Amino acid sequence: MKKPVAEQLVRYLEDRGVTHIFGLCGHTNIAVLAALEHSSIKFVNVRHEQIAAHMADGYARAKKETAVVLCHVGPGLTNAATGVANAALDSIPMVVIAGDVPSHYYGKHPHQEINLHADASQYEIYRPFVKRAWRVDRPDLFPEILEKAFQLAENGRPGPVLVSVPMDIFSKEVDVALFEKQKRHTKTLHKPSIDDETAKHIIEKLMQAERPLVYVGGGIMLADAAEELKTFVEHFDLPVAHTLMGKGALPDDHPLTLGMSGFWGAKFVNDMCRNADVILALGTRFSEADCSSWEPEYTFNIPETKLIHIDIDPNEIGRNYPTELGIVADVKQALTVLNRVAKQTVPQGRTDEALKERIANYKEEFRRQNAPHIQDDSYPMRPERILHEVREVLPKDAIITTDVGWNKNGVGQQFRAYGAGTILTPGGYATMGFGAPAALGAKIACPDRVVVSLVGDGGFGQNPAVLATAAEENIAVVWVIMNNYAFGTIAGLEKAHFGTTHGTVFQKDGKPYSPDYAAIAQAYGVEGVKIRSAEEFKPALERAIQANKPFVIDVEMINVPTPTSGHWNIMDIYSPGKRVHHVAVER
Repeated sequence: MKKPVAEQLVRYLEDRGVTHIFGLCGHTNIAVLAALEHSSIKFVNVRHEQIAAHMADGYARAKKETAVVLCHVGPGLTNAATGVANAALDSIPMVVIAGDVPSHYYGKHPHQEINLHADASQYEIYRPFVKRAWRVDRPDLFPEILEKAFQLAENGRPGPVLVSVPMDIFSKEVDVALFEKQKRHTKTLHKPSIDDETAKHIIEKLMQAERPLVYVGGGIMLADAAEELKTFVEHFDLPVAHTLMGKGALPDDHPLTLGMSGFWGAKFVNDMCRNADVILALGTRFSEADCSSWEPEYTFNIPETKLIHIDIDPNEIGRNYPTELGIVADVKQALTVLNRVAKQTVPQGRTDEALKERIANYKEEFRRQNAPHIQDDSYPMRPERILHEVREVLPKDAIITTDVGWNKNGVGQQFRAYGAGTILTPGGYATMGFGAPAALGAKIACPDRVVVSLVGDGGFGQNPAVLATAAEENIAVVWVIMNNYAFGTIAGLEKAHFGTTHGTVFQKDGKPYSPDYAAIAQAYGVEGVKIRSAEEFKPALERAIQANKPFVIDVEMINVPTPTSGHWNIMDIYSPGKRVHHVAVER
């Protein structure tokens, strides 16, 4: 028996447990949309494909499942590219299904085809950042390609894949047996672990060390290994520092949590990393910002510090630092073995009350230094107060999404995360425009949890059409727009090094300018509030959360830099030898 490919695609996705597809229509994919009309799968309609990709990204992170994006040929595919690349650099599993030009028009340059260098080559656009890109040349090959696509996206180091489908193939009929055959293939692969001998060796190295430290990245969240991490570090009282993507792997109020390292990390955390004699690194790629541009006097002094590195991706082991012991393994599986062997070989564990007291004293001192900013009643508000009051209002399991700038850097440094996966942020690609749509995806994935997006006015302004989707679907996300009338972080950088803010601040007729985002929200049918004083903010946020509907809060914020004692080599490019960082920018 034969059926159209589009219909069988939808049945295949249903059988895989896919419940949502994010995307936008075009003449190349409407056969799939028509097949979705009577499906259990919800098609989430957007106004721009970048929104679809970021929504799918947030959904995959929150639900811990592969997300699916459906887009159109040419401009649809390129519009989605930024969001897909962001997911790729943060190792988020995603399957992008894109309509393509009709196969019988190859070589004729049909409508919206990109063929400046080769015919029917749209899929090549994604090759630099997806794990693999397929062009489906025959309808009978589509079921097998689809199965391979999901398997590749989900396994090893997760990430997006592209399946580019000529529109005529969606409408062709193939034997249902070709899709049925895929059901017999396993949907879950067993992941690599470590043996007991390796686990014993790691434990011996840590026990022999005078200043051991555990350093964790986003791989802990991807592997769902937070509980295993907590068990291991508590058994030996090991301090834990983390990357931006690793925030929340161990709760910020845990006595062994140091905080974020690198450029926006505190000096205490960077010093603990630099002075460690043995580091066990789990699920991290040692990125530039987290490692102070890899310069040894700031964050990590490897190989003086001996490094044990466990990661699912062998390409990351030894990429940025020489590794004494490199292990390719799933960190959840590795920690499971480490915990079992630790209880066997060191049943009494190890305690270090002096260490925990040092960490507690550092945290208390940080809070004391930050207190004047939190208590500042001036308006526009201090960003520290905004973050503090958001944390006070939200439940511990609330999900926060950020964009880039103060909201991302400040959240990484100052905002308490109480659970793994509660902070969703664009790490590797640092994409402006991620936070607002990612929050929609997270809320769809976790409808019973509060989701708040902390974004700047520059980031929210990238794609305000998220509000249309929120209104249509009644997705109860709260957007807090930290509005400093500028691309604030870059403005502070340019001002510090070049004495100007040209091209970085928003002005009209020489005066500060900002759209009224609350009014824009209302125009979309979403409730919006423009804050007029610091005292208004917290009650407005409480009301927004209680409303349980889409809600925009536009709050003005002074443009001050995120405080840092770390280092980023770009400062030396701008101003060699001057130790200049960001500065405040007055309106």
